[in-house]
Order: sequence, then structure tokens, then C-alpha cells
Amino acid sequence: LQARPDLDCSSMGVVGRVRRTSEQWKKNMERVFKLHQLSSIEFDILATLRRSQTPLTPTELYQTLMLSSGVMSTRIESLVQRGLLQRLASEEDRRSCRVELTEEGMALIDLVVVEHIQNMESMLSPLNNQERDQLAGLLKKLSQ
Repeated sequence: LQARPDLDCSSMGVVGRVRRTSEQWKKNMERVFKLHQLSSIEFDILATLRRSQTPLTPTELYQTLMLSSGVMSTRIESLVQRGLLQRLASEEDRRSCRVELTEEGMALIDLVVVEHIQNMESMLSPLNNQERDQLAGLLKKLSQ
């Protein structure tokens, strides 16, 4: 910067590129989710349930996904209404329930995950495997 030659502004360029890349990647990922009428949060809920392979409580879901209980309740209700999740009454506590994927929810998340991975592969295609490993290591270092 000519106005402030006493400052090293190189960090602004790095952070700016990371922010722009993050914003573009977010748009790219959301495009895949929207093709299937999902938000990124709904995708995360379905994917978490798919990974767990067992029903989870809303509390377990919102803690895993770092969401508020209110957001989780609203999203679960929407996914139940769409036939992608079902609630299971708890045998131990009448006030509690677990949620699980329906057959339709399982089929949808299996399809969307494949498209999501293909999309992420496309986003990383400018990098070779060594560069991907290097980027992953650098980002891990920055997020500690």
C-alpha cells in the first residue's frame, strides 16, 4: 500500500483469497443441495443420520452439528413433513424421541452425497494430490 508503506499488507491478500474461495465453494455446494430441495443444514442432518446408522435424539444432532435446539427442531419437523425422517418414541422417556431416516430419506442422502463428493472433487480439480495434502495441512494448522 502506497498510502501506508510502513505496513505489511500481504496478510490481506491471503485472507481475501481464502474468503472469496470459501464464498464460492459455499455457493457451489448449495447449488447441489438446492437441486434436491435441501438446505446445507438439512443435508448435514441427513448425512449425520446416515453416518450414525442408528437413530439419534435431536439433542445429539444439534450438539454434533453445533446448531441451536430451535433450529434443529424446525429442520427436523420440515424433514419429517417431507417424509425424509421419522420420529421414534423413546421407551425410557415419554418426553424424548429419536429420529431416523425413512427409506426415502436414505435414498435421497445416498444420491446427494455422491453428487456432493463429485462437486467437491470438481472444486479441488486445479490441485494435484500433493497440493491437496499441503492445503489440507495448512488449513488444519490455521484452524487450531
